[in-house]
Order: sequence, then structure tokens, then C-alpha cells
Amino acid sequence: MLSQIKDYKLPSRTALIVWDVQEALVASIFNREDFLRKASQLVDVARTRGISVFYTKITPLPEKFESKARQLMWRGRRFEPGDIAKEVYPREGEVVLNKNTASIFVGTNFELMARNASLSSLVFTGIATEMGVESSARHALNLGFLPVIAKEAVSSSDREAHHRSLTNMGKLMPILSNEEILSAWG
Repeated sequence: MLSQIKDYKLPSRTALIVWDVQEALVASIFNREDFLRKASQLVDVARTRGISVFYTKITPLPEKFESKARQLMWRGRRFEPGDIAKEVYPREGEVVLNKNTASIFVGTNFELMARNASLSSLVFTGIATEMGVESSARHALNLGFLPVIAKEAVSSSDREAHHRSLTNMGKLMPILSNEEILSAWG
């Protein structure tokens, strides 16, 4: 499938998305060490290849302004996810998007930045596979981007939901190992 999509191999047309790799979330996932190793590997190689790296951070709205749906989801709890994990911490020039939803495209300027930079392929890493990663990847697909899921560099606190999400997304978009992604990046 990827051999037919030449833009995927062009660093100038690709972005790496590091989705919500924040300390509180990293602490709760089932494969912490493997996940951090694989996510770090992709970030390091993206940097050396000149691939744009974007980070997202869950940034809750003040309670008064939070949607009723999200208030119900959190059932009165306040979620404070903390800062981005040191293993993948952003460097100067990398973009950190504070966001309030499970889509990188809602409430941020990501789509504008991606289109301005002529990006066409988005490689997703991060937490949680079945929530923000899948929501953003599906949204990307609907907007005409090629979402690629780095299957070894996504995770969740719910192993079953993680695997179910990978299976579902695999029907719509490439789900690749780090080795396959790095090979495409040259």
C-alpha cells in the first residue's frame, strides 16, 4: 500500500505526531518501557531526517467552560495529565499544541500549519490508541491526509481496547512497525 504513496517517503511531506505522551498517561499504560523506547526512536529519527514533529497536550478547560459531555465522561473528576515525558520531550522549534478534545484538528491550528507546510502524511504515536490517536487518525483521513499508525509506539491503559483499536484502524489506514516506518524514511 505505501509503495503507491510516494509522499510518505518524503520527509518534507510527513509529520510525526506525538499524541499526549504526558507523565500521568505514561504511568498508566500497559507497556511503558517498550512504548517509550519505540516512541523515542521515532522522534530521534524524525529529527535527523528533518521530519516535522508535533506534540499534543491535554489541556482541560476551566470547569465552567467544559462541555457537558466531557464533564459526564470525567464524572466530576479533574484530570491533570502533567508535562510531556522526558524521553520524548520537545526541542526548540517543535510545535506543542494544547488541546481540549480528542482530535488534533479541533480547537487547534494544526490543519492550517499542516496545509501551509504541504504535509500529506501524518505518522501517529502516543496515548491512548483507542481515544485521541484513533479519533485524530480518522479525522485526518476524512480531511485527505494519509494517517499512519506506529503500532509499537501507541499505547493505552486498556490493553484490550488498544488491540481492538489497531484492528479497526487497520481496515482504513496503514498500521506499521517502527522498522517499516524507518525503512520508508530512508
